[in-house]
Amino acid sequence: MSQGSGFRDLADDYEEKNARVVGVSFDTPAENAAFAKKNHFPFPLISDTDRTIGIAYGAADSPKDEYARRIAYVIDENGVIAQAHPKVDAKNYPRQQLEQLGN
Repeated sequence: MSQGSGFRDLADDYEEKNARVVGVSFDTPAENAAFAKKNHFPFPLISDTDRTIGIAYGAADSPKDEYARRIAYVIDENGVIAQAHPKVDAKNYPRQQLEQLGN
């Protein structure tokens, strides 16, 4: 199971907690759209081909990095970073974060 499919499978539970999932990928918009369609993702995938977001959030060190680190951030309703997770387990993180959101 990938991180994306974990969030997909828990989408209704995240919705109940008024939480929104957004993914960021180094792929092109067309590649992201095809991937999201193929995997039935109900959330947006932002294309970060120049690695600007990845570098700012610690998923990459350089615009030349081929792959992003598996990281996650929880940003509250005011746009403030409430939690930073510099390394996540792609398989387990979606459920772990859901449980941390509380009721």
